[in-house]
Amino acid sequence: MWWVMDATEQVAAHRVGLVDVVRALPGLAVDAPKMVHGALGLLTLRPSARESVGHVFQRLANRHPDRPFLRFGSRELSYGQANAQVNRYAAVLAGRGVGQGSVVGLLATNRPETLLVALAVVKLGATAGMLNHNQRGEVLDHSQRLLDSKVLVVGAECAEALDSLSDVDIVGEVLGLSGLDGSLPGHPDLDAEAADAPVTDPPQCAEVRASTKAFYIFTSGTTGLPKASTMSHFRWLKGMTGLGRLGVRLNGQDTLYCCLPLYHNNALTVSLSSVLAAGACMALGRSFSASRFWDDVVGMRATAFCYIGELCRYLLNQPVRPAERQHQVRVVVGNGLRPEIWTEFTERFAIPRVAEFYGASECNLAFVNALNLDRTAGICPLPFAVVRYDPSTGRAARDERGRASKVRAGEVGLLLTKITSRAPFDGYTDPQATERKLVRDAFRSGDCWFDTGDLVRDQGWSHVSFVDRLGDTFRWKGENVATTEVEAALAEFEGVEQAVVYGVAVPASDGRAGMATIKLRAGSTLDGVALAAHLVGKLPHYAVPLFLRVVDAVEQTSTFKSRKVNLREEGYDPDRVSDPLYVLAGRADGYVEAYPGYAEDVSAGRIRV
Repeated sequence: MWWVMDATEQVAAHRVGLVDVVRALPGLAVDAPKMVHGALGLLTLRPSARESVGHVFQRLANRHPDRPFLRFGSRELSYGQANAQVNRYAAVLAGRGVGQGSVVGLLATNRPETLLVALAVVKLGATAGMLNHNQRGEVLDHSQRLLDSKVLVVGAECAEALDSLSDVDIVGEVLGLSGLDGSLPGHPDLDAEAADAPVTDPPQCAEVRASTKAFYIFTSGTTGLPKASTMSHFRWLKGMTGLGRLGVRLNGQDTLYCCLPLYHNNALTVSLSSVLAAGACMALGRSFSASRFWDDVVGMRATAFCYIGELCRYLLNQPVRPAERQHQVRVVVGNGLRPEIWTEFTERFAIPRVAEFYGASECNLAFVNALNLDRTAGICPLPFAVVRYDPSTGRAARDERGRASKVRAGEVGLLLTKITSRAPFDGYTDPQATERKLVRDAFRSGDCWFDTGDLVRDQGWSHVSFVDRLGDTFRWKGENVATTEVEAALAEFEGVEQAVVYGVAVPASDGRAGMATIKLRAGSTLDGVALAAHLVGKLPHYAVPLFLRVVDAVEQTSTFKSRKVNLREEGYDPDRVSDPLYVLAGRADGYVEAYPGYAEDVSAGRIRV
């Protein structure tokens, strides 16, 4: 088996040629100085430089104190106002021992204070650990233990998540962050303590080197529980030059709207770095809402926005409304705009330019659609390889010499990115997890590559397009889901003896929805309501399986990998599956017998977990 294209994949199989590149050049003339600036930044930036996220923000605030920096609903903060509050937060945190080498955990939803605390932490040379506020119990406990934070800042709106941890489990001193509903009960309040703190820039900021860790971003992996991937200042700054200046190319009068969570790199790195690259304004949305998206874009006077593929699908599924053509958007940046909806999306919503990119929280390089070509994740000037892979393991295939082999232009393969001094791999907090992502001696003895776990199509001219995710993770609702995490939650349910979890494609949806094949214990029957309630209580909403297959036996671990491939290929197709199939109708109704049209209900957003 290699790769058989269906009709949708044939649309996606776009090759980039010389004609495409030549046609794009005239449209780049106006932005040429920014692109040159970005290219020089990529070439000259070194990990040893005294440069950092906080320093970039601080310089802009001192240079343009009255320019708008952050909008949130009816609130607006200038660069000067935001910097003053960042410095107040930094003073309080420094007084609690936060400094170079420290970690501050941050558990809060999208609002200005969340971003300002993160900036305060990195100004001190410490690392901001961006916790997923959807996590609860064991998963959240695992994440915050990985951080081993000096201080854990918790928004008042996340009190329920904090309460899912026992007091003895919490690492670090807890500081509350006030919200609309008041302060966090039982803990000192950061805002109250910052009220009288000094507004001067902390001297530590100018000493932070680019090699320092800036953020921990959590990503699900093959080990099941989340991994904390490292985002150094160096990688963030490369994102600012490569994505921000080469790809997005905002100016000081632009406003970029971002409704993606701040614990995601699309918000914290892509959106923020694109804004700071130009001294522009960031309009922060509380969360994504398909029905109010365009009203927010128009109301916040946005000229750009950041997306993920699922967001684009949801917008296309909405009824036509006037605001979708009344906006001033001239560029969008994100990943996952699938080739089959690219033209429909750009034409319906009058989007002049798409800065699609490919990247991952832990990946050491990125691709960006700098030339505004259709149906591509763009170009990368650094070394990468698209190689043949073993579908039963998800790893790079080796030939008789033990080497990897590249696919031809136009073919699909596993993306490997070369680890070099210019493109280092920052890794995870877990050294074993770091080593598992490395491919050593791939093409010659001594070389080292990062295994992205993603399938891409080699489009030629150093361009690729994203195809699918491999391994024991899948992506749904813009989130990575670890199959072993879901399997563990299923195994805790009294009636389930064995479980296998995998992602399945849903028509007109991006990513893959969760599906579980389970064997029930002897004498047990499926209680769909109870099982759904159990999983909703144990997992983030996006990780709860939508499809369920009940079998008499699950193959043993010795052949588990190849069997999972078969299960994934059979999916929920009733013509291929004779076992009972169930679907998640919602929290109240739980799992019910599968019915025709369920996949359409999922893609239309009618199924709520």
